[in-house]
Amino acid sequence: MSADRLEARLDELEVRLAFLDETVAALAAADAEQSLRIVALERLLRDLRGELATLRLAHSPDPHGEPPPPHY
Repeated sequence: MSADRLEARLDELEVRLAFLDETVAALAAADAEQSLRIVALERLLRDLRGELATLRLAHSPDPHGEPPPPHY
């Protein structure tokens, strides 16, 4: 293999490696952003579940504390 051909292949590999490094960095940044969004959504879901439980208790008493209906 000639020195020119070897140098051309090496240049091509260096360019491909640079693009791969850039892609990996972009994917890592996207992963970090998605992780933060997931944590925020989990927190929001937990808060909404708490609010829903509070609303349920405020609008209807505990059914276990009520006497059974007359048809029993």
